[in-house]
Amino acid sequence: MTSGLGTTFDAAKDSGVARMRTAVARVRSSLLPIVQCAVGAGVAWFIAHTVVGHPQPFFAPMAAMISIGVSFGARLRRAVELIVGVAVGIGIGDLFVSRVGTGVWQISILVVFAMCAAVFLDGGPVITMQAASSAVLVATLIPPESGASHLRIIDALVGGMVGIVVVAALPLHPVRRARQQAADILGVMGKSLTDCADGLLEHDAEKIKNALEAVRGTQSRLDTLRSTLEGGREISRISPLYWNSRARLERLREVADPLDNAVRNTRVLLRRALSLVRDDEILDPRLTLEVERLGDAVDVVRQMVLADPGDQPDAAEATRVLRTVAKGATKDLVDGAGISAHVVFAQLRSIVVDLMQVCGMRRLSSIALLPPTVANPYVTPID
Repeated sequence: MTSGLGTTFDAAKDSGVARMRTAVARVRSSLLPIVQCAVGAGVAWFIAHTVVGHPQPFFAPMAAMISIGVSFGARLRRAVELIVGVAVGIGIGDLFVSRVGTGVWQISILVVFAMCAAVFLDGGPVITMQAASSAVLVATLIPPESGASHLRIIDALVGGMVGIVVVAALPLHPVRRARQQAADILGVMGKSLTDCADGLLEHDAEKIKNALEAVRGTQSRLDTLRSTLEGGREISRISPLYWNSRARLERLREVADPLDNAVRNTRVLLRRALSLVRDDEILDPRLTLEVERLGDAVDVVRQMVLADPGDQPDAAEATRVLRTVAKGATKDLVDGAGISAHVVFAQLRSIVVDLMQVCGMRRLSSIALLPPTVANPYVTPID
């Protein structure tokens, strides 16, 4: 009994420590954008209050924080949407309130008009919500007769411009974060393939199932990677400090799609490997070895993504390792095997093609390196 309680306590302690480490890592990764928001809010308030002369420029720091945000994509778009949303909300609010006044039903109708106008113009979430909130503020806190409505447009302009300047002056590195995120995805993918090979060897369905769940969890990371790449592209445009990073950033942008395909194909491979074990299908041990070698090759690609220009492993080394895996993926590995084994074999070849594209090869050139088969050289099922 005591031993059981001790085990439960240790598990809870380990879980708490893991959560704490994850929370600290989240704060650390978001520290610079948090600093950017803090600096932007202070500078925007100072400019709107001291330079422009607005006695209560509450919206200027809000606009700066919204335009900067703690995410890394579409900041220029957010700033423009913010300003347009405020202008639309104030314009409609002034016109509506001056005609019908304020009240419960007036505010409800005003929100409908403001949001419909914003959706008609663009449909972005920032412009829609800012139009609605600005219209409500006009109807409640700063009615037209106060003469202060136009200052909100100025606040929005000041905050949005300050946000852009802060991002340019205190930029995140446009490449470093993206390649770390790509490497993390490859790390999960490589480990899952290695665990899959172990599961096939040991006939352990649970191990393969856990590997599949781990890869399924990378979808949000892929979405974050795309957002980071978009944000990095904006930074490389507006910040002179990183103009020389544009070429490498574009290379990373080209990697996003084949990396996404590789992850999807890995999920299919793992699902079929799980079915293979559960159905007790015949499996050539050499195919298990190929899956393990592919997992090791993925780790080399991961190291390549993290490596600085000129360091090893480079794209040539990663491609060489993948070509070794490709040469071993011959049709005799699935002679007499069931359908699940054939799908695992086909997906393994598809993943090799995807990863070669991550290394910079063209798709057709990658396919040409695969040994011929009687059926199609590779398949890409929809996951």
